[in-house]
Amino acid sequence: MSKTDKKPDPKGMSFEEALAELEEIVGKLEGGETDLDGSIAAYERGVALKKHCSAKLKEAELRVEKIELGAGGKVEGTQPFETE
Repeated sequence: MSKTDKKPDPKGMSFEEALAELEEIVGKLEGGETDLDGSIAAYERGVALKKHCSAKLKEAELRVEKIELGAGGKVEGTQPFETE
């Protein structure tokens, strides 16, 4: 990954896109495919992607928790999910 590579802001990526890029970065770092500067840049990008993926997972978890179950375990509705 060179400094001229323009990667999208993780905030605009889906969970799946961010995870795929993160897996690619991990593979390159584990395989020693980059020089020191490239490894540092890849690590920094990986941290941003990991943070984004964690936030997406937490958001999904909170949305699932908002599902209201009625008698017999049937879904009766949901409550709106509000972000901070």
